[in-house]
Amino acid sequence: MRHGNKINHLGRTHSHRDALLKNMAISLIQNKRIETTLAKAKELRKYVEPLITKSKNDSTHSRRTVFSYLQDKEAIKTLFGEIAEKVANRNGGYTRIIKLGTRFGDNAEVALIELVDYNEALLTSVEEKSTKTRRSRRGGKKAETAAVADESSVEVVEEAAAPAVVEAPAQDETPAAEGEETKEA
Repeated sequence: MRHGNKINHLGRTHSHRDALLKNMAISLIQNKRIETTLAKAKELRKYVEPLITKSKNDSTHSRRTVFSYLQDKEAIKTLFGEIAEKVANRNGGYTRIIKLGTRFGDNAEVALIELVDYNEALLTSVEEKSTKTRRSRRGGKKAETAAVADESSVEVVEEAAAPAVVEAPAQDETPAAEGEETKEA
């Protein structure tokens, strides 16, 4: 029985599984996204996210700890340089798994695993959404109608003031015009 054993063995021995996850983690760090089976992607997430968290603290000890897992100097440079800067403010959830369907040959579930801060298409859509304000139906209608009513009352006041100003000179001109007519007659 497998009570409490959370690890997915992926049909491999311990050493084979470690080598697989190490190589996939290096590929993910260097390429920012890889396509693999869903089971491998879920295991890779558990393997690589603690390494990314370690990379946020750039010390000799954390570099050596991560190097013991990856054994690749170029991946370590990329992880502690470029990736650590992008994820500095993030508290977790550095990877995203997107299901792509099933593979033609063996009907295995295929997924895309990627680093969250490196998907430009999704980042731009998130920025566009953040610029738009969300309107709720409850409070938004009353506030909008009150604003419209305020604007219309301002226009009515301006219109009422404008004819009074126009009428006043017209009244002044009419007595003068009448006086002129009387002088001529």
